[in-house]
Amino acid sequence: MTEQQPTATAPVADAPPMPEAPPAPAVPPVIPVIPVIPESPENPVTPVTPVKKDRRVLRAVLRWTATVVVFAAVGASTAYGITRMERTDVPGLETEADGRWAYPAITKPPLPSGSPAPFAEENAAALHHADLRKLLLPAPAGARTDKADKALGGRNGWLATKDFLAAYESAEDRDALAQVLKDHALRHIAARGWTTPDGTHTRIYLLQFESAQVTDVLQQDHFTSYDSPQHALRGAAQVHMDEDFPAAAEVTDVRHYAYAEAKPYGAEQVRQAYLVSGDVLGLVVQSRKGGAAAIPFQQTVVLQSQLLG
Repeated sequence: MTEQQPTATAPVADAPPMPEAPPAPAVPPVIPVIPVIPESPENPVTPVTPVKKDRRVLRAVLRWTATVVVFAAVGASTAYGITRMERTDVPGLETEADGRWAYPAITKPPLPSGSPAPFAEENAAALHHADLRKLLLPAPAGARTDKADKALGGRNGWLATKDFLAAYESAEDRDALAQVLKDHALRHIAARGWTTPDGTHTRIYLLQFESAQVTDVLQQDHFTSYDSPQHALRGAAQVHMDEDFPAAAEVTDVRHYAYAEAKPYGAEQVRQAYLVSGDVLGLVVQSRKGGAAAIPFQQTVVLQSQLLG
């Protein structure tokens, strides 16, 4: 039972004595009995508020807060896994309208049963056992494929070597590269192309060889150099290293060598990047009349690198 406590009142001069209050009726307890400190001038009675319900509410709020924090962290991790770059690491990503394309969900294809991942410890040659055609980046939303893009599908998804070499400007370069690819036992070429509504034309080529060692030699000796590629693509004679490509966009186990056509360029500007990932040598090319934007180029290179990594 809860004892009724007298109400603290200050004494009033010449006031008649107050009649005694009748005893309170007995009621069942509604909260645990709390020890009462006797009233005195030094210890005035302070009403005590029940806290049991408030504590339950507080615990529930804390649980929901922790859940939201966990999901926010997981969401951030997922975004990082997809784009591999912070907004502040890329010029122009300070606002929502940063020029990035709306790509579909990027998922790596399954590996054949019993096959290791390309950079697993037991995979000394760094071979990609997944189907190379399924390692190509899909086109973004709104993109269309013209007749030339569809031709990049080749036969059963494999592009002929001569069709890949057609991307290079000079006949001399095409002949030289044809011999290089033959000497280094090229296995497959998979390719894809599209054009976005802003007029940017994208082409991606993936070339597969016998091992990572072969790909490293090809990249160093026949395809890239410090300031420019060793062989010019069509319409891109004056190409130099793309110094604006963010270092933070580097994907683990994938090296990229990005170049951009310098002004004054012709009708179109061409951007290109060679990718080296184990036994795969990739080439990403984007061109657009009046200038190829940096942000979608960087985005495309990073997402293609993640599929290979």
